[in-house]
Amino acid sequence: MIKTIKTMSKQEKERYTVPRKVQDVIPVRRIWPDGIFLVGNKFSKTYKFSDINYLVASREDKESMFLTYSELLNSLDSGAVTKITINNRRMNQANFETSILMPMQGDFRDEYRGEYNQMLLDKATGANGIMQEKYITISVVKKDIEEARAYFSRVGADLISHFAALGSKCVELDATERLRILHDFYRQGEESEFVFNAREMMKRGHSFKDYICPDGIEKKSDYLKLGGKFCRVLFLKDYASYIKDNMVTELTDFNRNLMFSIDIVPVPTDEAVREVENRLLGVETNITNWQRRQNANNNFSAVVPYDMELQRKESKEFLDDLTTRDQRMMFAVMTLAITADTKEQLDSDTEAVLSVARKHMCQLAVLKFQQLDGLNTALPIGVRKINAFRTLTTESLAVFIPFKVQEIQDKGGIYFGENAISHNLIMCNKANLLNQSAFLLGVPGAGKSFSAKELIAFLMLHPDYANDDILICDPEGEFGALVKALGREKATVAHLVAGGKDRLNAMYMVEGYGEQNPIVEKSQFVMSLIEQIDKRGVGPQHKSIIDRCTALVYPEAEKACLLYTSPSPRDCS
Repeated sequence: MIKTIKTMSKQEKERYTVPRKVQDVIPVRRIWPDGIFLVGNKFSKTYKFSDINYLVASREDKESMFLTYSELLNSLDSGAVTKITINNRRMNQANFETSILMPMQGDFRDEYRGEYNQMLLDKATGANGIMQEKYITISVVKKDIEEARAYFSRVGADLISHFAALGSKCVELDATERLRILHDFYRQGEESEFVFNAREMMKRGHSFKDYICPDGIEKKSDYLKLGGKFCRVLFLKDYASYIKDNMVTELTDFNRNLMFSIDIVPVPTDEAVREVENRLLGVETNITNWQRRQNANNNFSAVVPYDMELQRKESKEFLDDLTTRDQRMMFAVMTLAITADTKEQLDSDTEAVLSVARKHMCQLAVLKFQQLDGLNTALPIGVRKINAFRTLTTESLAVFIPFKVQEIQDKGGIYFGENAISHNLIMCNKANLLNQSAFLLGVPGAGKSFSAKELIAFLMLHPDYANDDILICDPEGEFGALVKALGREKATVAHLVAGGKDRLNAMYMVEGYGEQNPIVEKSQFVMSLIEQIDKRGVGPQHKSIIDRCTALVYPEAEKACLLYTSPSPRDCS
């Protein structure tokens, strides 16, 4: 056995005690407010990272993301165990409605607010309703909490920088957020009832496990019963020689609550090279002994058996990966925990997951008499109770890339449509963006005007935008009826048509216009405007006239403003 695995097995070795109550099956011993858990002999900390648009990216972008993710895996510390977790959880209906529905205000617009809310509820009913949350958990053996806290501070900064290179936001979780993950999994359907206050807990002498544990855990040979829910844990038993990068996406693309985890144990490069060289030496020795036996039987033309030749070839390729291609040896364990309301539904979902694995030439297997150990391994706690290790290189492990598509569901956001990949609602709060500008793009008849009217209606109805002014430039007179129905005091419509009463003053200049010389910049603007109107363009003579006229207009306007004691000369048009 390789030295890293021996050391890790000694560190994780614990004395088994028969659990006397449900709380005893949760392997967390102590917690700290900053999110560090003591699990067995190890300290663990969990970070949450956001998803990125991997599936919809181009081939070149996918390759770039893959290489960046490989660099992240290469940066993992050899002395720690890393767990990457994908948590499929169903959105709480009450919380979801609170976040997306528009509150009533007691005015004549409530009728339209009710219609808008009903439209959102109809859309949400047909949506997937499953949110994917992604976590990375680091567990390491340290002497005390202070040493562990210093270690996680260093590792966390490194993780945040690597995820930022991928376009993903990585944040550390505190104790309450980590306990919420466990509570929502153990007590599905009761997500809104989680309340945890460390100070009140200590005053009453309660354990933190009292707030997250299920009502009961019933162990069977191939499944668990967590309260009123059924749960089954599977592990990846056999791998294919070639795996596509969408395997993890298809395994987790179910409208069910599930938890998928990959435990990663990096091996130091020098130790890995030494181990592979020993294996290659053993293969060469077997081939030499076989050839010697054939020569003793006067069979000098015998061909080396295929299995021996294949072992030699694979060992040489593995050694080349480690020495020349900057790959690392890693041990990985993959577990998948599925939950369902009934035993029949659980069996059906299990068969569906097994068929997806068979599609990718892999084999998933149900853990026998190890369901509880498998569940603790799948959860983002920081423990590993399953020893189904597989030796992989960095590239082989990076194939199980956890990214799918980015979800946009901001609180108080505006409905912009449906995600084409996950089929969830897109609710975007533009106030959270760096730039709130937007444009609508589409073929004729795709619904650009309708989307614009829908956005205007939302801004006029939502109380968060009650003080906003809406200016509509409407050459074709499409928006007049909308503004009339929802209230003219909220919006102003300008009908910019030939012969109309509404006009734009191209010469208008506000306070602070221009970076250097405002008159020169205004002259350039007028020239570009005329060039767009007159297809023949603007000649040198016309440019000279425009420059001189522009320079003369504003001094005259400034004098007129002074006569009328205007507060600012540039406000005169």
